[in-house]
Amino acid sequence: SAAFILDDDEEKIEYFADTKVSNAGTFTFNKEDHTVANLLRMQLLRDPAVKFAGYMHPHPLIHKINLKIQTSTSQVAPAETLSAAIEDLSNETDHLITQVTDGIDKWKKENDTGVMGM
Repeated sequence: SAAFILDDDEEKIEYFADTKVSNAGTFTFNKEDHTVANLLRMQLLRDPAVKFAGYMHPHPLIHKINLKIQTSTSQVAPAETLSAAIEDLSNETDHLITQVTDGIDKWKKENDTGVMGM
């Protein structure tokens, strides 16, 4: 739907460094919802360098997510942890696709009964 298509003047992701909390910042994802935000939050929390990861959906009619990340050290920036989380999710998705494809192929070989089931 048009609610999830970016306008010409919109950026997909914007970053705002936190001025009150060290090693923290907020990423605003335009035209996204809980599905992507919760996936990213859960993947970020698997990273030992991440001290805090949480998101807020400001209003049900506004298709925007604010994802806040705080790292445990100044050696690792919030943008680095987000990039790593996206890469990890991409790899997990590729692995899942491979496993499903292999499973379907195996099932077809085991259940191949010939032409029209005869």
